[in-house]
Amino acid sequence: MEKAIIGIKKGMTQIFGEDGTVVPVTVIQATPCVVLENKTKEKHGYSAIQLGAGTRKQKRVSKAVRGHCAAAGVQDTPPATIKEFRLAKDSEMKPGETVDVSVFAEGDYIDISGTTKGRGFQGVVKRYNFRGGRYSHGGGWKRKPGSIGQCEFPARVFKGKKLPGRMGGEKHVVQSLKIAKVILEDNIICVKGAVPGPAGGTVCISAAKKK
Repeated sequence: MEKAIIGIKKGMTQIFGEDGTVVPVTVIQATPCVVLENKTKEKHGYSAIQLGAGTRKQKRVSKAVRGHCAAAGVQDTPPATIKEFRLAKDSEMKPGETVDVSVFAEGDYIDISGTTKGRGFQGVVKRYNFRGGRYSHGGGWKRKPGSIGQCEFPARVFKGKKLPGRMGGEKHVVQSLKIAKVILEDNIICVKGAVPGPAGGTVCISAAKKK
């Protein structure tokens, strides 16, 4: 069975290790996910498995999605979230089978991807931790970026220049997080450390590529 699943971040707490040490963990609830499609190198050019989690009302899903879910037999209760996980080799799982938290065990290392919290339009002090200008002797540019050095040459701003702009709301991956605890009866995984995104956000969990 493939080590990949879709979960919901519930928040952070702490647990105690066997030696009494306090371990900060992120609690993720991952209800069983249904396999929607199994992609192979021979047919699609790469190996991957497509999972669906949760449910949506049928009227809120397009006919294309319902048809895509028909192979797994869930066209009447289409999943709310559909994610694809790349694999090193072709999977033996078939559409309609399910994956749950039992594929992971305490001590396993995983990669988690999610969408970071959206911060809106922010200045350079909050966005990039700029120091800003002086507050004394006139000041005048307390939280401003200051001159960006564009005069006659090159007469343009290079891409990637650190300036005010939209902050957050982007996909972020945290690699090699250790599983501190797995609660099978509640479909919960406790991961040591922080996970991107707000409480209630969707995260994708897969076996770590690097430890």
